[in-house]
Amino acid sequence: MIFRSRFPDVEIPEVSLAEFVIGKAAGYGDRPALIDGPSGRTVTYAALANTVSALAAGLTQRGFGKGDVFAVYSPNLPEYAAVLHAVAMLGGITTTVNPLYTARELGEQLADAGASFLITVPPLLERAREASRQAGLKEIFVFGEATEATSFASLLEAGGSVPKVSIAPRTDVVVMPYSSGTTGLPKGVMLTHYNLVANICQTEPLFPAEIERVIAVLPFYHIYGLTVLLNISLHRGDTVITMPRFDLEQFLQLLQQHAVTRAYLVPPIVLALAKHPLVEKFNLSSLRSINSGAAPLGGNVEQACGDRLSCFVAQGYGLTETSPVVSTTPIDPAVRRPGSAGLLIPNTECKVVDPASGAELEANQQGEVCVKGPQVMKGYLNQQAATAAMLEPDGWLHTGDIGMVDEDGYLFVVDRLKELIKYKGFQVAPAELESLLLKHPAVADAAVIPQPDAEAGEVPKAFVVMKGSASPEELMAFVNGQVAPFKKIRQLEVVSEIPKSPAGKILRRTLIERERSHAGA
Repeated sequence: MIFRSRFPDVEIPEVSLAEFVIGKAAGYGDRPALIDGPSGRTVTYAALANTVSALAAGLTQRGFGKGDVFAVYSPNLPEYAAVLHAVAMLGGITTTVNPLYTARELGEQLADAGASFLITVPPLLERAREASRQAGLKEIFVFGEATEATSFASLLEAGGSVPKVSIAPRTDVVVMPYSSGTTGLPKGVMLTHYNLVANICQTEPLFPAEIERVIAVLPFYHIYGLTVLLNISLHRGDTVITMPRFDLEQFLQLLQQHAVTRAYLVPPIVLALAKHPLVEKFNLSSLRSINSGAAPLGGNVEQACGDRLSCFVAQGYGLTETSPVVSTTPIDPAVRRPGSAGLLIPNTECKVVDPASGAELEANQQGEVCVKGPQVMKGYLNQQAATAAMLEPDGWLHTGDIGMVDEDGYLFVVDRLKELIKYKGFQVAPAELESLLLKHPAVADAAVIPQPDAEAGEVPKAFVVMKGSASPEELMAFVNGQVAPFKKIRQLEVVSEIPKSPAGKILRRTLIERERSHAGA
């Protein structure tokens, strides 16, 4: 059975991302577009439009052009938007990088993406230089000032003109975040101008018409932050308050100080708003709606947060591979269904299939969720087999998530087929951690699975077969020193063997079910 959006289809213009998002900016004039939360520094829409053009001219003079890849290795800053759209204006591709990445992780992404330029912040510059030696970047730029790096400000002062670039919105890639997909190591997700413009258009009818003040605590390197917090908000003319990292007290202070009306969050932050005593010290009465994504949110937490703050709380669903929004809940108590991921957005279809046979299932039957729409990615960079495994020739994308659609069209996501760990909404690929464990001389075999955690949602747990002498603490320290904090192995158990299929594939589901049975004992 094919489930279709309850909302009418919307028209999607064939234009570049920069034209669609920034094209109206000059008309918004002195309205604040972006505010740096910690400092209060404000960028108006008119200033943003001017900065995008000046930066595009400056990058042109440095030799950046159509098809080139530009890496952004930075926490959330107002300037993030200018870089993204200057690169888009030139027909380039932005690959967004987690600022918590180690030099090894950064270098691997830069090399895989084929990046030629990178911009970062001074505290991350040395790490970027180390990665650059591995990946062979042409040049590193820096927000602010630092020795031996070209400053962002100097790019704006370079002068020159912006070349006219012919962009094919349906085929030209504009953003390339990295995702583990349904299995394996992170892969470059090729999202076109049309994909991102489509997702903005698809969500537009579901938002209130009035201008919002949006808190941007979720990272822009993640497609949720990039599309929903940044591009949708700027297209609408909203004001975005950026935070470089999450700190609960500062977050609450900024909500109060800027009278924030809308917040896009992940479950751990919603849980804090529902339960943490610090919340009572702040006036959050301006907050009208909270949308939670990136990982499932329990219906009880959703209800508790809404009751405590007297605001609308609901969930959405999406993937990096879908730009990201697939479903969401309109701000209307009459259509809210606690625990669900909302309704399919316009121009979107969904089917639920039996994971074993591929047969289509009916309403209220659980299976793998597959989606189709203009927001679905072009494919994975240089990964034909992985693309073919996830994306059917007729456009259906296999999400690797287990869910169902009820008789009213609400999507519920209940489990995962895909080999992925979600730590506070961030993706962790078990294969990456297993590869690092196997580099230790005392480890003969290894497997990593998600372990439920009340605060983080899930944490990585490792199972290892030993061939030498090393303590669990030593093995965890060996891996954790090479990865970003959210990827760290939190638990490790020594076992006699790793369950595998006859073909040698790790049977993670067997380990997961074993852990569940132990927890329930």
